[in-house]
Amino acid sequence: MSFGDQAVPEERSAYSEAEAEAEAEAAAEEAAEAAATDAAEAGHSSALAEEADPREQLARERDEYLLALQRTQADFENYRKRIARLQEEQAARASGDIINKVLPVLDTLDLAEAHLNETLEMNEDAKALRASRAMLLDILAKEGLERVDQAGVPFDPSVHDAVARSEGEPGDGGEPVVDEVLRSGYRWKGQVLRAAMVRVRG
Repeated sequence: MSFGDQAVPEERSAYSEAEAEAEAEAAAEEAAEAAATDAAEAGHSSALAEEADPREQLARERDEYLLALQRTQADFENYRKRIARLQEEQAARASGDIINKVLPVLDTLDLAEAHLNETLEMNEDAKALRASRAMLLDILAKEGLERVDQAGVPFDPSVHDAVARSEGEPGDGGEPVVDEVLRSGYRWKGQVLRAAMVRVRG
């Protein structure tokens, strides 16, 4: 075997080692790139997760604030209605107290009217008195005052105060009936201010 024949295998062995080293370096570079890509993707996913969490938290806080606002609004609306109802009740009581003080004046005017009907005097003073009484009753009626002065209606203890009794007639059916109103009663906006003083028949 010559010297030239021995050099060829050595060159091929050196080339094979260099090729293996190059492949190893390429594989290492690919592994490093893959690791970097995985790290980048992991970082991106983590960033998205961190970005999603604040949005969810903000959404929860928004819902909590909205619920609190709705509760506050409902409480305020209930408070407003309660205050309005109390004011109406106080105004009704105050006006009812004033009307109670006016009732003796109405009783006096009723007596004067009855006296005029008995005497049949219709001079200028009588006409003025009758007109004044009618005007006052009309104004009070428009404001909510209701007279209880009907005779011949069934007796109702909630609006009638029986102070006298007379014998019933055959056609009455046994039920007590208001025979005569001795003093008018009054309702103020549906509430009884004073029961009518009546004589009951039956």
